[in-house]
Amino acid sequence: MRVLKKGLAMVFIVSLLTGIVPFGSQMENGQFGKAAAIQAKTKTKDYKYKSSTLKVKSATLKVARGKKTIYGKIFLPKSKKKKKFPTVIYSHGFGGSYEYGVDYAKALAKKGYAVYCFDFCGGSPDSRSSGSTLDMSIFTEQKDLEAVIKSLKKKKYVDKKNIFLFGTSQGGAVSAITAAEHQKEIRGLILFYPAFVLVDNAKSLFNSVDEIPDKYYFMWMNVGKTYFKDLLDYDIYEDIKAYKKKVLIVHGDADDIVPLSYSRKAVKTYSSADLKEIKGVGHGFDGAEEDKAIKYILSYLNKQKK
Repeated sequence: MRVLKKGLAMVFIVSLLTGIVPFGSQMENGQFGKAAAIQAKTKTKDYKYKSSTLKVKSATLKVARGKKTIYGKIFLPKSKKKKKFPTVIYSHGFGGSYEYGVDYAKALAKKGYAVYCFDFCGGSPDSRSSGSTLDMSIFTEQKDLEAVIKSLKKKKYVDKKNIFLFGTSQGGAVSAITAAEHQKEIRGLILFYPAFVLVDNAKSLFNSVDEIPDKYYFMWMNVGKTYFKDLLDYDIYEDIKAYKKKVLIVHGDADDIVPLSYSRKAVKTYSSADLKEIKGVGHGFDGAEEDKAIKYILSYLNKQKK
């Protein structure tokens, strides 16, 4: 029965947190270029797009965390004047990279936001940041994100009063626990299909820390014991509720990787949260749904920034 339990659990979580949607569906880092073209024609009741957009520039930006180096890219609106921009920090999902946030970053930078996308240390075998996947967990990724926040606050182009965290899938879970620890520094929090399910997934695979091997092939890459061990007795909802500012959650109601029920529970957990449910969409957005998600982000940012 134990083998059957693990087998079923693995079927359920195949592709979890990667940002890659199975069966030919849209990937987490969908075609936001197309969405940007659509957005000028589409309006919502709570936000109207400006007719003009800004040009965007980007540059490599590395951040130190102890002896580790975090690789990322900063995307900025082009401006002749030196100015500070409200800033969004994007966190990718399990096995992803900074590239999964590039299209988001360009869409937001065109509207006047600075956006930083980076690779988590050990976040994937191809990560440009330091570290091994065997040493990675949501808690090591939290330390990465904290180092990024600290570094960006020192940049002249960053408006320290308007720093937002934006995470997808596992990156959403990491952003949520980080925001709770740094409430005064984080103006707002955006979560796309956040993987609060990962605690239950760990418990479905292992009954105790002793059962967890030093190396475990999870989905499509090896992770270490550290990835699972601290999840077995962890209550992620208890942690995230400490964040008291407004939260935006966007989730498809057909998501069978991270079921919508986890985001619905999060809305009840937070003191102030808005859940946008996109009908018929799985673990990622495509086409018109993708454009809708971008509009939700821009509407939220414009309302929450000081």
